[in-house]
Amino acid sequence: MTKRSRGILRWVLGGIVVVLIAVVVTVSLVAGRYITAFDNFLNKVTVGEAMNPGAEEVSLMDEPFIVYISGSDSRGSIDDAARSDVNIVAVVNAIEGKVLLVSIPRDAYVQLHGTEGLRDKLTHAGVYGIEMSKATVEDFLGVKIGYTMKVGFDTVVKIVDQIDGIEIYSDTAMSLGAEGKDKTCNFVVGTQVVDGDCALRFARERKSYETGDRHRGENQEAVIVAIIAKMTGSQDYLLKVPEILDIAGESLRTSFTKSDVTDMLRWQLLERTKWEVEKYNIDGTGAMEPTYSMGADRPLYVMYADEATVVEAKAKIAEYLMTEETESVALDKPNGPEATIDESSK
Repeated sequence: MTKRSRGILRWVLGGIVVVLIAVVVTVSLVAGRYITAFDNFLNKVTVGEAMNPGAEEVSLMDEPFIVYISGSDSRGSIDDAARSDVNIVAVVNAIEGKVLLVSIPRDAYVQLHGTEGLRDKLTHAGVYGIEMSKATVEDFLGVKIGYTMKVGFDTVVKIVDQIDGIEIYSDTAMSLGAEGKDKTCNFVVGTQVVDGDCALRFARERKSYETGDRHRGENQEAVIVAIIAKMTGSQDYLLKVPEILDIAGESLRTSFTKSDVTDMLRWQLLERTKWEVEKYNIDGTGAMEPTYSMGADRPLYVMYADEATVVEAKAKIAEYLMTEETESVALDKPNGPEATIDESSK
């Protein structure tokens, strides 16, 4: 398993597990302060405790589960509905110590859940709320998704600045304007240190690359791995965990309960599983088409998914779920609010 894959896995399992692992490593130094910060973090990002009095306690890790991860482009509150520029379906199989990460391009031309007629870009589903994005992905892949995780892009800027920058590698020389600021980020071919603004710009760039969104996904993974490397490489930055938890708490939301997250962390500490991570990207062909959100008179760039890659993704998901067909787990929708379209958002 590569260093990049290990970094992505930690991000998935803990909903920012880079911070959780750092807490475990250094908790003996300032235990009281760390425990309080961790508890406050969980109170912010989780949905609270599940209410099921008298039910037998079952570990989340006892059977495979799926998490839909959405990277929001919102510049406001993480709770605001906004386009979903990152769409990853993570299948976690703790029984076999494996994780599958299926990435769906933001421009994938899909039928929004509950709609008829014009299809839309997957990224637009986020405008109607994360439940709409999840339900649309469920329809697209024929799976039941149990959990969601939403991360705001502004988290990157704040955390990277908190740890005094990160080291990234660029395979392309480019000068890009920092988003929303009078500032230019100059990237050279090779390894370089960047601040939060330029780390975000690097993570979001796609037009400079021939492979577009696919390369952007690789850059996003690289930024996450760089944050992990910086935090775990020096005790000075591990000691900043409470501050980083406070930042992350403002830009992360998940449908996991507080008990779910602590259960995952406790399980990993006891089992110390050496995870195998497989990544798979759905591919396709670009086109200009009308969309549900923008109407028939305004064609936008979309991506027609390559059916062969979708079929392969479904087969891999079924394998990790230990089911014969992915459709077999799509018959019942997960508990939670139904995805609905707010026509005023169009």
